[in-house]
Amino acid sequence: MTMPSSRAPRYWLGGKRADEQDRFFREALEARGWVAGDAEHWQAGWFTGMPDPEQFRKLSPTCKLNHLPGNNALTLKSRLYQSLATLRDRMEERFGSQSSQVARLDFFPRAYLMPDDYHALQDAALADPGQCWILKPANASKGKGIRLLEDAADAPRQSNWLVQEYLDDPHTIRGHKYVLRLYVLLASLAPLRLYVYRQGFAKLASGLYDRDDKANPYSHLTNPDINARNTDAEVPVEFIDLDRYRAWLREQGHDDEALFERLHDRLTLTVIAALDSFRQRCADDGIDSRGGYELLGIDCLIDANLKPWILECNLSPSLGVCAGPDSGGPAEEAIKRRLVEDLVALVDIDGRETPGASDDSPQALRDDAQRELSRAGDFLRLYPGSAPADHLAFFTLPGLLDWRLASTFDAQVPAEPYLQRGDVTELIDNDRLALYAPHRGGLLSLNDSAALIWLLAGEGETPSGIVAHLHQASQVDQPAPDRNALERHVWQCLEAWCRQGLLRQAPTHDSAPLASPERDHPTRTHTPPPAPIGLSIAGRSWALHTRSLPARERLVGALTAWEPGQVATLPQLELIQETGGYRLMIDADLVASHLGLAELGPRLIDELGRRALAEGQLMIDAALLVHRDAPEAAILVPVAGDDWQPLLAMAEPLGYCLIRGIAWHRQGPSQASVLALPLTLPGGRLITPSAYPSCDLRITGVATWDDDTARPTPLALLAALLPAARHADTSPPDGHDVAVLLEWLTALPRFSLPGDSPEPARARLENGTHHALPSGN
Repeated sequence: MTMPSSRAPRYWLGGKRADEQDRFFREALEARGWVAGDAEHWQAGWFTGMPDPEQFRKLSPTCKLNHLPGNNALTLKSRLYQSLATLRDRMEERFGSQSSQVARLDFFPRAYLMPDDYHALQDAALADPGQCWILKPANASKGKGIRLLEDAADAPRQSNWLVQEYLDDPHTIRGHKYVLRLYVLLASLAPLRLYVYRQGFAKLASGLYDRDDKANPYSHLTNPDINARNTDAEVPVEFIDLDRYRAWLREQGHDDEALFERLHDRLTLTVIAALDSFRQRCADDGIDSRGGYELLGIDCLIDANLKPWILECNLSPSLGVCAGPDSGGPAEEAIKRRLVEDLVALVDIDGRETPGASDDSPQALRDDAQRELSRAGDFLRLYPGSAPADHLAFFTLPGLLDWRLASTFDAQVPAEPYLQRGDVTELIDNDRLALYAPHRGGLLSLNDSAALIWLLAGEGETPSGIVAHLHQASQVDQPAPDRNALERHVWQCLEAWCRQGLLRQAPTHDSAPLASPERDHPTRTHTPPPAPIGLSIAGRSWALHTRSLPARERLVGALTAWEPGQVATLPQLELIQETGGYRLMIDADLVASHLGLAELGPRLIDELGRRALAEGQLMIDAALLVHRDAPEAAILVPVAGDDWQPLLAMAEPLGYCLIRGIAWHRQGPSQASVLALPLTLPGGRLITPSAYPSCDLRITGVATWDDDTARPTPLALLAALLPAARHADTSPPDGHDVAVLLEWLTALPRFSLPGDSPEPARARLENGTHHALPSGN
């Protein structure tokens, strides 16, 4: 029987509205007698995306919303990686890099946020040249902007792009890559209570997996919005529910229970990694977290060794039906409908079991958790489990309510944490204690009570020991304080200081006290810059200064061996790392900034090639083909772009060396002064050009490359050469230059070179040089 509408509770649907996102929530509440409200009048909010901050201020145990502040520590791709990496760093500091605790955190791929992590990405790519990378927008959904990068140098350097290590050895279903979509519910923030839905989906890519076919998104990407565009697939979007997936694993001889146990541990640790963000935001904004919950859609990849990896965590996961009627659609709809119905019951959206008075005793916390579990339907509780101490160690510091609840679940009550000072300096002025943390750059002044808590914690006292000291001290001249309130105060201080890095958990009591803050951080030593190396372009040498190993690797084709004393006498060239790229300095003059790694080689060729020109000369950045049996004659070939490999691959088997760049002057257009610039490959890598004749060359013909059209016109050839022609000051050819160029091209033999037909290319080159090649060549 439904309540009269005038007295019925109201729900509010907001955000990036779509009926598919709202439908199941609306139907679940209306079946319970709820009616539609608006943004001002609601007791249950369902918001797609994130609501305005003022909506969070309405939260209470009887006014509930499906989000909590601070969730971007999970739901932004860049923040998710940072949260997990911070957790791993903390556990390495506490237990050591080879510890079992750190080994449990090996479940997320390396990730780099542009532009700040640009150089770290290039260093990682250099150290692991076979690694492929995946590019993702840092804050986007539905697969927008995702693509694979074979070369990390191709990463965009604008903000809000994430480059992540690509896992290229996935487990497959019928040859198709897949990811698991799991639904995780953060039901309570303090104390932490966390669930995963028993059902979920394996989302399949629509194309067969082919590690080498990097350009095919339907082979590598599993997002249904991308695969829905695959018109060649019989089933573009396919979902397999977890019951069928687990049955299939068992049929294949795999232990599905062991896999899902590992998955559930990783899900729990992932949320714990972001717990500080949730709690700090709620504390800063004065939010009653009891009125908020968070349903997350977490995507996990299973690799060929059945190791699960956390890929991303989605805010407001899609509740629309993506699969077709014959590819899992009906099961998808039924699961998502039941998911929302179970969620509504679990969070007690009606407020029927909300305690009337605040009681945070261990037994009351346990009773509340057990009542919640009885409403959970198909939600399985991840935390607290039967042994919550197994996860408590991963908290920056558990809160008091976490500790009390955990103590009622573990057969053996977990030992209280011991703390030690972090990177902090204690300052005393007129008996007042202040703390300075270099990593925060702020000064924190403590009152007498907080100062005593700080000093006791630094001496290795447990929270209960600190409470006992304060309780005893406070009874000297006044009535005994409320011990429960005192305990809450102590734990709040310790938790806040741990979040700020002023304190940290120690692995054991023995390691708690530190002799001094300075011993915690060894003296930093200045690493001297690497010695300069020689770089030669266009017959001139320079002393290259750079700390960047990836830059040196890209320029290796132009680097030369010089004695240290000789390098010191050369003109100076510097590549300085800056956020998102490089700054180029030539003889202390700033020439360019924000250059990407792939731009370094081409830019140096242009800058240093022009510096080799004599007065009145033009640099024409084109190819010269010279046969080994006719070293005085050359064919001029315009080349578009920076990939010279295809032309080189055609020329060498035909007996030609490839020379790059000429210094041209209108007074002697047929005589070319060779610049012999390095050749570039994809990604801006430089390679050493072939040995070239020492004599000046006579240009005997001009050809278009990778073209099998009719004889090119002089104007077409002029148009191809002009973008590659410039004076030393970067100015383009003047009108007189262009007229002489056109006249010269008109007088030369002109032909095309097909890129995929070596024999016609050989014949045309022979005719162009007026040189009969020896038989057999």
